[in-house]
Amino acid sequence: MARRLGMFLDTVLRRRALRRWARVADRAETLDLPRLRTERGHARQLRRQVDRVLHVADGRLSLPLIGSNAFRKPLGTDWSYRPELWRGPLHPPGAAAVESRTRIGDEVVVFHDCQVSELTLRQIRNRLEGDLAPFGLRMDVFRFDGSFLSVVIELPDSAVEGLRQRHLVRLDTIVEMEKPLEIFARLNLRYGPNTEQIVRELPLDDPEVHVEFDLAYTDVKDMRIDRMWLDLIFEDPEMNQITLRDLTLSRRPRAEL
Repeated sequence: MARRLGMFLDTVLRRRALRRWARVADRAETLDLPRLRTERGHARQLRRQVDRVLHVADGRLSLPLIGSNAFRKPLGTDWSYRPELWRGPLHPPGAAAVESRTRIGDEVVVFHDCQVSELTLRQIRNRLEGDLAPFGLRMDVFRFDGSFLSVVIELPDSAVEGLRQRHLVRLDTIVEMEKPLEIFARLNLRYGPNTEQIVRELPLDDPEVHVEFDLAYTDVKDMRIDRMWLDLIFEDPEMNQITLRDLTLSRRPRAEL
């Protein structure tokens, strides 16, 4: 009974609020300026909360499902991961005039050396039929007066648990761009005071690309690896829109010879 009464009161209050804002909208052209300024402030407060609800609702009610970690993995995979930016909604979902060392969520950091930043970042909702990742990352680069632009993806501790020199680490990503550019992926492994780096150029002749990092070509041997992270380095990104619709990592032991 109490629940039905609460729902009835919510409906009445919601209808009353809608009628009030409809009246304000109809009279906005003729309201005196002090009253209009007050109503504008109230409307902005309301819009912030409405935008928050719409952002979360649009994400949760659209496919692919929020939090999805489903993607194709090579046979023998013993660890796989889709970073949070491609998996769930972030708040705020983006930024303009992005400064170097700007953090997007808990795992992604942007670095550049521009004097004046004309870079915007935005988390987008994926809705194409073939999308497996719920979200993507879109970068709009206008004038670019720096020498480098990189997106650093910090990986969880589970990425290095049991990681050995016999492992292959694989990066899969879906990239869209307005005009061709070179993108390099650099895998970083820290063990003690040392850091090993393996660099691969992404073969961008197809939107769905992958590269593998073979730890056999490093000096980590069987030392305990403390941390692993990935850099994506964009060459000459000026006047381009770059979208990373998905990004996943996985690892597997190399077949014994």
